Amino acid sequence: MRKAVAFLLILLFGFTLLYAQVKEPPEGDWDIYVQDSYTRGDQTFNISLGTISPTIFLNNGKRIDSNLDPPVGGAGNLSYNYFFNSHIYLGGEVGASFNSTLGKNMLYCIFLGAKTGYQFYYWRLEFPVNLSIGMVWQRFLNLRYYGLYMKLGGSAYFRFNSDWSFGLSSNWYWLPQWTDDPKKDVDGNMIDIQLTARYHF
Repeated sequence: MRKAVAFLLILLFGFTLLYAQVKEPPEGDWDIYVQDSYTRGDQTFNISLGTISPTIFLNNGKRIDSNLDPPVGGAGNLSYNYFFNSHIYLGGEVGASFNSTLGKNMLYCIFLGAKTGYQFYYWRLEFPVNLSIGMVWQRFLNLRYYGLYMKLGGSAYFRFNSDWSFGLSSNWYWLPQWTDDPKKDVDGNMIDIQLTARYHF
């Protein structure tokens, strides 16, 4: 009986020592990084700030002067993304921009839209491409216009840790202005370049 009790005590002591030596890897250990780090239900929140510039403005297929000078304005954007797997996501965005004109006045735009995208990976680098469609409110002096916008863009992020990634994004905007007179319709095109911080949760 004493031998059995001693054997059980030694066995229990041995298991205790073995368990004490097993350590869980520290949370957020990014020495071991897997590309499929996104699963269904993962979400991101993006904060972007940068510049926006006019590119091509068309009236009935003919190029016209945008009258935006200097050609560089400011832009900012907040967006949310929901991942369905490690590549495909849906989300929404709200943004704003301003540009000065030749007459030293300001053109203001506010964007509200839905977006979808696909994300590529290489090591800790992440490359999402996305398409946004929504409504834009434009204001210039006492003139206002409410209409459609479409935006095609891409980004490059470095995954700094499990919570944050940082990078650069660029988007091409199509801003049509449709009126009762088709001869006065204008297709505005602009491009932005923004620094972006992305929070993962």
